[in-house]
Amino acid sequence: MDTAAAARNPKTAAGRPRSPLVDQAIMRGALELFIEHGVAGASIERIAKRAGVAKTSIYRRWSSREALLAQAIEDFRNATGFTTDLLDRTPPRDFAKLLIGACEMIARPEIRKLVARLIGSFADHPKLLEVYLETYFLPRRSAFIRALERVRAAGLLAPDVDLETLADMLIGALVYRVLLSLRGEHSVSDLRDHVRRLLHQTGFEVLQ
Repeated sequence: MDTAAAARNPKTAAGRPRSPLVDQAIMRGALELFIEHGVAGASIERIAKRAGVAKTSIYRRWSSREALLAQAIEDFRNATGFTTDLLDRTPPRDFAKLLIGACEMIARPEIRKLVARLIGSFADHPKLLEVYLETYFLPRRSAFIRALERVRAAGLLAPDVDLETLADMLIGALVYRVLLSLRGEHSVSDLRDHVRRLLHQTGFEVLQ
Protein backbone atom coordinates (compact mmCIF):
# COMPACT_ATOMS: atom_id res chain seq x y z
CA MET A 1 0.00 0.00 0.00
CA ASP A 2 1.41 3.48 -0.92
CA THR A 3 1.85 6.33 1.58
CA ALA A 4 -1.33 8.15 0.56
CA ALA A 5 -3.46 5.03 0.77
CA ALA A 6 -1.99 4.18 4.15
CA ALA A 7 -2.83 7.61 5.50
CA ARG A 8 -6.37 7.51 4.10
CA ASN A 9 -7.22 4.18 5.67
CA PRO A 10 -6.81 3.45 9.38
CA LYS A 11 -4.69 0.39 10.04
CA THR A 12 -6.53 -2.89 9.98
CA ALA A 13 -6.49 -4.56 13.35
CA ALA A 14 -5.91 -8.28 13.58
CA GLY A 15 -8.60 -10.35 15.27
CA ARG A 16 -12.11 -9.08 15.84
CA PRO A 17 -13.58 -6.53 13.42
CA ARG A 18 -13.17 -2.85 14.25
CA SER A 19 -16.12 -0.95 15.69
CA PRO A 20 -17.25 2.01 13.52
CA LEU A 21 -18.53 3.65 16.71
CA VAL A 22 -15.03 3.56 18.20
CA ASP A 23 -13.57 4.98 14.96
CA GLN A 24 -16.07 7.85 15.08
CA ALA A 25 -15.46 8.55 18.76
CA ILE A 26 -11.71 8.72 18.21
CA MET A 27 -11.98 11.04 15.20
CA ARG A 28 -14.53 13.24 16.98
CA GLY A 29 -12.25 13.51 20.02
CA ALA A 30 -9.23 14.25 17.83
CA LEU A 31 -11.05 16.97 15.92
CA GLU A 32 -12.44 18.62 19.06
CA LEU A 33 -9.02 18.74 20.72
CA PHE A 34 -7.36 20.00 17.55
CA ILE A 35 -9.85 22.85 17.15
CA GLU A 36 -9.64 23.71 20.86
CA HIS A 37 -5.88 23.42 21.39
CA GLY A 38 -4.08 22.74 18.10
CA VAL A 39 -1.71 19.85 17.44
CA ALA A 40 0.17 20.31 20.72
CA GLY A 41 -3.03 19.82 22.70
CA ALA A 42 -4.18 16.82 20.70
CA SER A 43 -1.87 14.12 22.01
CA ILE A 44 -2.76 10.47 21.60
CA GLU A 45 -3.26 10.25 25.36
CA ARG A 46 -5.70 13.18 25.42
CA ILE A 47 -7.54 11.94 22.34
CA ALA A 48 -7.96 8.52 23.92
CA LYS A 49 -9.28 10.09 27.12
CA ARG A 50 -11.71 12.34 25.21
CA ALA A 51 -12.94 9.38 23.12
CA GLY A 52 -13.21 7.04 26.12
CA VAL A 53 -10.89 4.41 24.60
CA ALA A 54 -7.48 2.92 25.30
CA LYS A 55 -4.46 4.37 23.50
CA THR A 56 -3.90 0.98 21.91
CA SER A 57 -7.24 1.38 20.11
CA ILE A 58 -5.79 4.42 18.34
CA TYR A 59 -2.41 2.88 17.60
CA ARG A 60 -4.13 -0.12 15.98
CA ARG A 61 -6.05 2.14 13.63
CA TRP A 62 -3.69 4.97 12.60
CA SER A 63 -0.01 4.98 11.75
CA SER A 64 0.56 8.36 13.45
CA ARG A 65 -1.19 11.20 15.24
CA GLU A 66 -0.90 13.27 12.06
CA ALA A 67 -2.67 10.60 10.00
CA LEU A 68 -5.49 10.54 12.57
CA LEU A 69 -5.82 14.33 12.65
CA ALA A 70 -5.75 14.59 8.86
CA GLN A 71 -8.53 12.02 8.50
CA ALA A 72 -10.59 13.62 11.28
CA ILE A 73 -10.32 17.00 9.57
CA GLU A 74 -11.24 15.59 6.17
CA ASP A 75 -14.16 13.53 7.50
CA PHE A 76 -15.55 16.66 9.16
CA ARG A 77 -15.16 18.57 5.91
CA ASN A 78 -16.82 15.80 3.89
CA ALA A 79 -19.73 15.72 6.34
CA THR A 80 -20.66 19.19 5.07
CA GLY A 81 -21.45 17.58 1.69
CA PHE A 82 -18.78 19.38 -0.33
CA THR A 83 -16.73 16.35 -1.31
CA THR A 84 -14.29 15.56 -4.11
CA ASP A 85 -16.97 13.36 -5.64
CA LEU A 86 -19.35 16.33 -5.72
CA LEU A 87 -16.76 18.37 -7.64
CA ASP A 88 -16.49 15.56 -10.19
CA ARG A 89 -20.28 15.22 -10.56
CA THR A 90 -21.18 18.91 -10.86
CA PRO A 91 -22.15 19.94 -14.43
CA PRO A 92 -20.10 22.84 -15.86
CA ARG A 93 -23.00 25.29 -15.80
CA ASP A 94 -23.60 24.57 -12.10
CA PHE A 95 -19.99 24.96 -10.97
CA ALA A 96 -20.18 28.67 -10.10
CA LYS A 97 -23.46 27.98 -8.28
CA LEU A 98 -21.70 25.24 -6.32
CA LEU A 99 -18.97 27.64 -5.17
CA ILE A 100 -21.52 30.27 -4.18
CA GLY A 101 -23.57 27.64 -2.36
CA ALA A 102 -20.51 26.54 -0.41
CA CYS A 103 -20.46 29.92 1.35
CA GLU A 104 -23.01 28.71 3.88
CA MET A 105 -20.52 26.07 4.99
CA ILE A 106 -17.43 28.29 4.74
CA ALA A 107 -19.00 31.00 6.89
CA ARG A 108 -19.54 28.64 9.84
CA PRO A 109 -17.41 29.71 12.85
CA GLU A 110 -16.10 26.17 13.42
CA ILE A 111 -14.90 25.99 9.81
CA ARG A 112 -13.04 29.29 10.19
CA LYS A 113 -11.39 28.12 13.40
CA LEU A 114 -10.49 24.75 11.87
CA VAL A 115 -8.84 26.39 8.85
CA ALA A 116 -6.93 28.76 11.12
CA ARG A 117 -5.74 25.87 13.31
CA LEU A 118 -4.70 23.79 10.30
CA ILE A 119 -2.70 26.51 8.59
CA GLY A 120 -1.24 27.77 11.85
CA SER A 121 0.07 24.31 12.76
CA PHE A 122 2.15 23.76 9.64
CA ALA A 123 5.27 25.65 10.77
CA ASP A 124 5.72 23.68 14.00
CA HIS A 125 4.20 20.39 12.81
CA PRO A 126 5.29 19.92 9.18
CA LYS A 127 4.37 16.23 9.19
CA LEU A 128 0.70 17.17 9.45
CA LEU A 129 1.11 19.37 6.36
CA GLU A 130 2.82 16.54 4.50
CA VAL A 131 0.10 14.00 5.31
CA TYR A 132 -2.81 16.37 4.73
CA LEU A 133 -1.49 17.74 1.43
CA GLU A 134 -0.62 14.38 -0.11
CA THR A 135 -3.64 12.48 1.11
CA TYR A 136 -6.48 14.99 0.94
CA PHE A 137 -5.69 18.48 -0.37
CA LEU A 138 -3.89 17.60 -3.60
CA PRO A 139 -6.55 15.07 -4.75
CA ARG A 140 -9.23 17.69 -4.06
CA ARG A 141 -7.27 20.34 -5.94
CA SER A 142 -6.98 17.95 -8.89
CA ALA A 143 -10.77 17.47 -8.83
CA PHE A 144 -11.19 21.26 -8.73
CA ILE A 145 -9.00 21.61 -11.83
CA ARG A 146 -10.92 18.83 -13.61
CA ALA A 147 -14.12 20.77 -12.91
CA LEU A 148 -12.52 23.93 -14.34
CA GLU A 149 -11.53 21.97 -17.43
CA ARG A 150 -15.17 21.02 -17.97
CA VAL A 151 -16.24 24.62 -17.42
CA ARG A 152 -13.73 25.82 -20.01
CA ALA A 153 -14.79 23.12 -22.48
CA ALA A 154 -18.39 24.31 -22.09
CA GLY A 155 -17.37 27.80 -23.19
CA LEU A 156 -17.85 29.41 -19.77
CA LEU A 157 -14.18 30.36 -19.45
CA ALA A 158 -11.70 31.84 -21.90
CA PRO A 159 -10.03 29.06 -23.92
CA ASP A 160 -6.52 30.27 -23.03
CA VAL A 161 -7.03 30.56 -19.26
CA ASP A 162 -4.35 28.90 -17.11
CA LEU A 163 -6.44 26.54 -14.98
CA GLU A 164 -3.69 25.74 -12.46
CA THR A 165 -3.25 29.44 -11.73
CA LEU A 166 -7.00 30.04 -11.69
CA ALA A 167 -7.52 27.23 -9.19
CA ASP A 168 -4.87 28.66 -6.88
CA MET A 169 -6.36 32.16 -7.21
CA LEU A 170 -9.85 30.99 -6.26
CA ILE A 171 -8.75 28.72 -3.42
CA GLY A 172 -6.28 31.27 -2.07
CA ALA A 173 -8.78 34.12 -2.19
CA LEU A 174 -11.35 32.09 -0.26
CA VAL A 175 -8.82 31.05 2.39
CA TYR A 176 -7.70 34.68 2.73
CA ARG A 177 -11.30 35.77 3.21
CA VAL A 178 -11.96 33.06 5.79
CA LEU A 179 -8.90 33.95 7.84
CA LEU A 180 -8.61 37.72 7.45
CA SER A 181 -12.10 39.05 6.80
CA LEU A 182 -13.07 42.17 8.73
CA ARG A 183 -15.81 42.32 11.33
CA GLY A 184 -19.13 42.50 9.52
CA GLU A 185 -17.88 40.37 6.61
CA HIS A 186 -18.68 37.04 8.25
CA SER A 187 -22.26 36.68 7.09
CA VAL A 188 -23.26 34.16 4.44
CA SER A 189 -24.69 36.88 2.19
CA ASP A 190 -21.49 38.95 2.37
CA LEU A 191 -19.40 35.92 1.53
CA ARG A 192 -21.65 35.01 -1.38
CA ASP A 193 -21.36 38.54 -2.78
CA HIS A 194 -17.59 38.32 -2.43
CA VAL A 195 -17.48 34.98 -4.29
CA ARG A 196 -19.68 36.35 -7.10
CA ARG A 197 -17.31 39.30 -7.53
CA LEU A 198 -14.32 37.00 -7.39
CA LEU A 199 -15.77 34.68 -10.06
CA HIS A 200 -16.58 37.65 -12.28
CA GLN A 201 -13.03 39.02 -11.99
CA THR A 202 -11.51 35.65 -12.84
CA GLY A 203 -13.54 35.32 -16.04
CA PHE A 204 -16.46 33.10 -15.03
CA GLU A 205 -19.82 33.49 -16.65
CA VAL A 206 -21.88 33.48 -13.45
CA LEU A 207 -25.37 32.37 -14.41
CA GLN A 208 -28.29 33.64 -12.34
